Amino acid sequence: MRKKPDLTITAGAAVVIVLLNVIAVNCGVCRAQSQGKSKVRKVPFPRAALNLKDIPFKIVFESYRRTSGKANWELILSNADGSNPTRLTNTPNADEMYPHASPDGTKICFVVDRGSRREKIRSVYYMNIDGTGRVKVADNARQPCWSPDGKTIACLKGEFDRYTTREYATSELIMYDLKTRTHRTHPNSTLHHMYAICWSPDGKWLLGVVHGGMGFSDTILAFEADGTRIFDLKKWGVIGCRPDFSPDGTRIVWGETDWNLCIGDIDFASGEPKVGNIRQVVRCLREFKVYHVDFSPDGRHIAFSYGPFKGSQQVGGRATGWNICVSDLEGTWVKITANSSGNKEPDWVPVPAAGGWMLQSQSRPGATYPAVSGGSSGY
Repeated sequence: MRKKPDLTITAGAAVVIVLLNVIAVNCGVCRAQSQGKSKVRKVPFPRAALNLKDIPFKIVFESYRRTSGKANWELILSNADGSNPTRLTNTPNADEMYPHASPDGTKICFVVDRGSRREKIRSVYYMNIDGTGRVKVADNARQPCWSPDGKTIACLKGEFDRYTTREYATSELIMYDLKTRTHRTHPNSTLHHMYAICWSPDGKWLLGVVHGGMGFSDTILAFEADGTRIFDLKKWGVIGCRPDFSPDGTRIVWGETDWNLCIGDIDFASGEPKVGNIRQVVRCLREFKVYHVDFSPDGRHIAFSYGPFKGSQQVGGRATGWNICVSDLEGTWVKITANSSGNKEPDWVPVPAAGGWMLQSQSRPGATYPAVSGGSSGY
């Protein structure tokens, strides 16, 4: 008589099975929740699919184009539909990149690469929205972002004196006070190999990506703005890089892979972050990439970079064929630039109320705000 097979499972095997199921659920959250009534479109819709002309906000981005006969990176400001592109910089001997608008829309922080080869250095600056009043924040620094009150710029110090385009080559996080022009170091001195930082609207938290540092391999972290606690969002199925908060702080958007962008609800009510309701909002063909996603000031749209896979998403990396795109939160996305000269790192610009600046023409706008003169790295 044949013996019946033993179908019991050891305790160790059961633990392994449970862990594998958890991993499978976390890694598939975005994919599973995004499988709704219709498939996510992998190529842009015609521009007419979105009524972008009614969006009152601007978009600032970096673009690789010719200045006085020399190709370099410049900052461009346009309407939400890509119309009225205006140069904010015109510097053939320097590269301006990674622009981020202040919460009131009156200023932009960004990075500048100067020099060549071993002498090249990347520094952080800010200026008025019309391109005037440039002030240096820090030498050998990168990845700046604004505090929600617009009074402070956070940025990451370079890990090495020698120039590199590797975004995670960072050593510590510093805060620059615009009024006093002084620096302070973040309370958590262990922060390093981070990039793509952004501040929560309530000022209490920051998001950032870590690559090979602080005991992490490659993940998105939430950490206290004025404390030392750090939380790995992979626990909640947030996998990828370059996160951004929605204006009300209740959602985050990020790139899960090179080919898709996800949105999730985030809650800090318990004293630590919890993320749920993750869904895919944009997906592209695998011969392309989508990167550098940013929420609009009203939380109804996102802007991002899109282009051939061979392009480099790193700041300072060439990306021929890349353009800026805008999407609603249902996955209808369109290209708003078409010159494919390497358009990356879009950031929405809140337009100030009556009495503020308005973008009028292709030429550089007049100085609406008083220029801020002087300034030095101080660090």
